[in-house]
Amino acid sequence: MRRFTPAVLAALTLTAALTAVPAAEARTGRPAPGLDHCTAGVCHFDVPPGTYDVQVVLGGEAASSTAISGETRRALLPETAVPAGERVARGFTVDVRTPEGEPTGAAGTPGLDLVLGGTAPALAGIRVTPAGHARQIFLVGDSTVCDQPGDPYSGWGQQLPQYLRKGVSVANHADSGESTVTYLGNPQLWATVQPRIRRGDPVLIQLAHNDKTTDEATYRANLETLVAGVREKGGTPVLVTPIVRRWFNADGTLNNGTALLVNGLGVDHPAVVRAVAAAQDVPLIDLTAKTKALVESLGVEGSKALYLYNEKRDNTHTSVYGATVYAGLVRDELVALRLVPRGAVRVG
Repeated sequence: MRRFTPAVLAALTLTAALTAVPAAEARTGRPAPGLDHCTAGVCHFDVPPGTYDVQVVLGGEAASSTAISGETRRALLPETAVPAGERVARGFTVDVRTPEGEPTGAAGTPGLDLVLGGTAPALAGIRVTPAGHARQIFLVGDSTVCDQPGDPYSGWGQQLPQYLRKGVSVANHADSGESTVTYLGNPQLWATVQPRIRRGDPVLIQLAHNDKTTDEATYRANLETLVAGVREKGGTPVLVTPIVRRWFNADGTLNNGTALLVNGLGVDHPAVVRAVAAAQDVPLIDLTAKTKALVESLGVEGSKALYLYNEKRDNTHTSVYGATVYAGLVRDELVALRLVPRGAVRVG
């Protein structure tokens, strides 16, 4: 990653207002205060767990293009181009927790860590403050949703934050290998998530990929338990059908049990999720239908980039690109269902 110089980096504080660093440097001849928070494009803030607003000013003397990720490889700000000599302000809200990624994974680094990326990154200012009344979107899911710790893997929940503006954060409590049975049974998972849900918080639930031996009655009952638990805390449960596996028929369709998550007992997971959503009057994001349509439209070759076929011969887990595309589908549904205001999301 490109190393930043004081001429590019600017005031870096926790509570003070953003300042114009080039002018400050011109007056004093010294680097702007706060640069000790950044080293080689990585910024660290020693803050306790919580929800934080991050306000940045991007740009420099040369044309720039900057993206920001943080914590366990979460995409927090999409790549933003700024013409030479100009500055633009952007903001986002981030969930800081321990463990910082998967709930059963490594604790991670205390505090908030942000990483500057993009083709020509330039940060002209940054401010981190506790978020006042941010809406939190909780994610309950498996490895196709979670904050994956290493390349080339990425869950769609890991890419979702970049589509949200300041005032809405993503609390991704998805965990690799979990089914509805294990998510409810592990005290690090549902028993930890439920108490954190506040009134009005959307809670997106996508669990199916690992319910390979769960019978239909149990699967249905587990979904109903999760829905009831969200409502008990005043949150808004949202059932999400699972992303498809990239498993083509000879005719170029995905109309088979492997692709559409029908388990060995014949349980059609997407169909059960849809039925529970209808019976419980719960908002539904039919990600199975949407990802099926997209993968089929791209075809056998074009759809490889969405998954880790080229890297791992993996037709279940998504690449960073695929996770980003699928997160965009979720963003669109959040707006369509009025779970977040249209003005709270980024498009494109």
